[in-house]
Amino acid sequence: MRYLTAGESHGPQLTAIIEGVPSNVPISVDKINTLLQRRQKGHGRGRRMQIETDQVRIVAGVRHGLTTGAPICLIVENKDWTHWEHIMGVEPLAEGQELQREVTKPRPGHADLNGALKYNQEDMRNILERSSARETAVRVAVAGVAQQLLEQFGIRVGSHVKRIGSVEAKEMEMPLADLIEVAEASSVRCLDPEAGQQMMDLIDKAKSEGDSLGGIVEVIAEGLPIGLGSHVQWDRKLDGRLAQAIMSIQAFKGVEIGIGFEAGARPGSEVHDEIVWDEEGGFYRSSNRAGGFEGGMTTGMPVVVRGVMKPIPTLYKPLQSVDLATKEPFEATIERSDSCAVPAAAVVAEAVVTIELAKAMIETFHSDNLEQMKQSVAQYASYLESR
Repeated sequence: MRYLTAGESHGPQLTAIIEGVPSNVPISVDKINTLLQRRQKGHGRGRRMQIETDQVRIVAGVRHGLTTGAPICLIVENKDWTHWEHIMGVEPLAEGQELQREVTKPRPGHADLNGALKYNQEDMRNILERSSARETAVRVAVAGVAQQLLEQFGIRVGSHVKRIGSVEAKEMEMPLADLIEVAEASSVRCLDPEAGQQMMDLIDKAKSEGDSLGGIVEVIAEGLPIGLGSHVQWDRKLDGRLAQAIMSIQAFKGVEIGIGFEAGARPGSEVHDEIVWDEEGGFYRSSNRAGGFEGGMTTGMPVVVRGVMKPIPTLYKPLQSVDLATKEPFEATIERSDSCAVPAAAVVAEAVVTIELAKAMIETFHSDNLEQMKQSVAQYASYLESR
């Protein structure tokens, strides 16, 4: 399974093409739209989320609610396109017509300057429109397809916010189903109500000061079989692929699995998970400090992945920059108004993890149709029981 996305933040639409999904997987558009709505929520989001009401259109690869095995094409329209058509249009400028909303002042922390130099662009709008986090909307739509495949095998993925700015939530142990429910009920996707209120207060304070906040999100997946991924080649290690997926999200600057960086401060006896066996459950670990991975492969324990998102770099008290055209110092321009997008980023992190897990399931139990894939998974489960 692989996918590509296309589209700009203020273009007519965002598009994704997914290849490699087996045939006969039930697909609900409503389930995809529910994910898209979750991405738009969160205390600290800006006016753009009031303009866009994201809905997916499936224009290929699904017929009468079932995948056909052909490439799937998803479209998420940008409602704001009506105000940008004359700025972002495809047709060449008419004689004497001036470029509108040209951007020559790179914003610190964005792709603006690097992209403009790399692609030889005078107008950095050609960079910022594609590098925008708006692109994650269609990746969440892709995850909507991946999620519905994983559901066929009892695999579930959830997410929550562990930290925003200086406020860190307490550890809250609960079943994944409860975690998902509690996170959904929180405006900041926080499991700890007291910390959640403190997070909202901190976001409001940052907004009033023209500043922004980052944070840490956690994704948990349960129901995965032992052995997804592989130790035999570096690019087949599934934990490495999850790390790359998390780091591919706009504004993410770090990732850890299990206890992550804390492992560097502990002795080995407090890092590694002891292996046990019983007739009912077979092999399992007595703890899960490894976050569900050993040797690049799933252990059958819950997968636990965290990512850190930096504060959004567009500020209402802009940092100094240098004009690309004049080389004169200038205050960076403002392109968006989110003061904190960490709650939404948790949904995006959940999405990219879901996609990678679906890819791994298809690779490990490859079949062109869902029925044969289910047979392969069942045979593997029987094999594991015999061990």
